[in-house]
Order: sequence, then C-alpha cells, then structure tokens
Amino acid sequence: MFYRAAGIRHVNYLQARKLWPLPADRATLGIIAALFLTAPWLLSALYLNSYLTPLLLWTSAALGLNLLMGGAGQVHLGYGAVMAIGAYGTVHMTRAGLPFELALLLGGTLAALVGTVFGAAALRVKGLYLAVSTLALQYLTDFVIVHVPAISGGSQASLQVPVLRLLGMPVTSDAGMYFVALGVCALLTVWMLNIRRTSFGRALAAIREKDYAAEILGVSAFRYKLLAFWVSSFIGGIVGALYAFCYYKAVSPEQFHIELSIQLLATVIVGGLGSVLGCYFGAALILLAPPLLNNALAALSRQYGGTIGSDLLTHAPLILYGALIVSFLLFEPLGLAKIYDNVRKSLLVWPFRHTRRQ
Repeated sequence: MFYRAAGIRHVNYLQARKLWPLPADRATLGIIAALFLTAPWLLSALYLNSYLTPLLLWTSAALGLNLLMGGAGQVHLGYGAVMAIGAYGTVHMTRAGLPFELALLLGGTLAALVGTVFGAAALRVKGLYLAVSTLALQYLTDFVIVHVPAISGGSQASLQVPVLRLLGMPVTSDAGMYFVALGVCALLTVWMLNIRRTSFGRALAAIREKDYAAEILGVSAFRYKLLAFWVSSFIGGIVGALYAFCYYKAVSPEQFHIELSIQLLATVIVGGLGSVLGCYFGAALILLAPPLLNNALAALSRQYGGTIGSDLLTHAPLILYGALIVSFLLFEPLGLAKIYDNVRKSLLVWPFRHTRRQ
C-alpha cells in the first residue's frame, strides 16, 4: 500500500539519513508545500493577512522557543521580551538608514545578547527558579520600553515601520509579505529538522536529559546552555522584527507583553516539546481556535434567534479554548504531534492487530 515501509532499503548512509524515507511522507509534504505556495491565489487578502501570515510567523517563534525548551530542556517565560528587543532594534536601525537585511541580523544579535545575559541564570538554577529568572526579563524589558521614550516614543506611542526592502526592492503587497514569512518559516523548519542530527543537537539532548551526566561524558553544560539561549533568542529577535514589518506594520509596547510569552509557551507544550511538526499544530490551535470558536458561537446565536447572551458570547470562546487545551494535555501529555505520530504508525501496519497502542 501507499503508506508502507516495505521496500525501503537503506544501502548507504545517505539513504539512512533521509528526513522523509516513505513515499507517503514525501507526497504529503509536496501537497502541503504546493498549498502554501499557491495560497495567495487561492485565498482572499483577508484570510491571507488575518490567518495565514500570522500563523507562519507564530510557528517560526514557536520553533525558536522549542529549540530551547524541547531541545535543551530550559524553561523560558520571557520570549515575548526577546521578540520585542529584536523588533525595536530592527525598526530603529532601519529608520537610521541601514539595509533591512543588515538591520534584521543586528536586531536578532541584540536580542541574542540580552537573552543570553538572562539565560546565564540557567547555569545555576533550574525549573521554576529559571522560569522566574526569565520572567524578570519580560517585566524589565516592558518597563524599559515604556519608560524610555527614545525606544518606544512613550507608553502609548506606536512607531511606524519603514517600507520593507529586500535586496533594495520594496515589498508592499500582501502576497510579498506572506512569502517573506513563508521563506523564513521554511528555513527555520529545515534547520530545526536537521539540528537534532548534529553534534549541537545531540549535546542539547544530553543536557535536557541529565546535565551532570552530560558533563561526565564531556559535554560542557556551560557552553551549550548559553549557546541554546543565544540561538533561541536570535531566532526570537528576527521573528519579532518580521512581526513588526510583515504583520503589524508598526511596533508598540502592547504587542509583546507577558500574554505573548504565555501563549508561545502554551503553543510549544500543546504542540509537543521537541517536535517541529508540533509547532505547526500548536500554533494553529492557539492562534486559530479562538476566532473559529467565536464564529461558531455567533452562527449558533443567529440560527437560534440570538438566545445566547452577549456576555456568554464574549467569554464562551475563551472557556472552550481553555477546556480544549486542558483536554489535549490530559489525554495526550506529549502534545498534538504525538497524536499525529500514533495515527501515522497505525497506518504503517494497518490492518493488523498489533496496531493497537501499547
């Protein structure tokens, strides 16, 4: 059948290291890639700007956070602050006349520097203590941005971003912004899929399991923890800048508050720690479930003559949204990626009896 491992023979290391050895996986990937590439012609500008572009940016941010949490096992509750540093740094450098590409890299580097300073707490504390340390980064960054007018222009100010220019050419169309977000998300996805097979990825996995055991094996926890915070913060800074240029078209203090950090944390946990595919699933659930539930309740209210009160209509989507997340965590703590993996493994051996989950 189409979804079978029979006939897949690894006769050299290149074949054994393929990311997608099954024809079904490659076909599924090709269909999804074709849908993403043709989305600007298949969907209206409303769906492209309101759903698909933020979904790609949100997934990119989740990939950066998942490298730290799922890859190295380090908790981070201040990822929104890292994105804010990258966004403000890139906007100011672009307004100063630097090319967007250079400003984006410098903004990501600035976010990496600040994130690594606070991530140095991971060298001495773990668990909830590390979470509090990274939470301090969030609140300190919020305070500095609001109270330093040179950065934000004031507590209620909003900085308009310059026109996005890639290689000197302006990108102003909705489709152009979408393809920028798609390109960055695709690059991060391929990089994350391959990083686990490198010495860096294996060192992070060793630290995630037992950092003192990794030290005995010769893996420097000092070096790799700092490197994990550096890389994750760099990705967060770049994605924060892309949020400002491709989605918001402006940057303000309200965009990167603690709510953003908590939502990204929920995205990674619900999707599946350490899973690249889980970042896509988690981002889709966290970002798209509330408006879909809201529209469904509004449709029910119209159908039954408005019997649903306005207060209930306002808060019910949030209640259902929270219940949905809790249900996923109760029935599958390893996240949505594990549910997909269970289905995929069942298809590999269906219809035999040993498809039952052990």
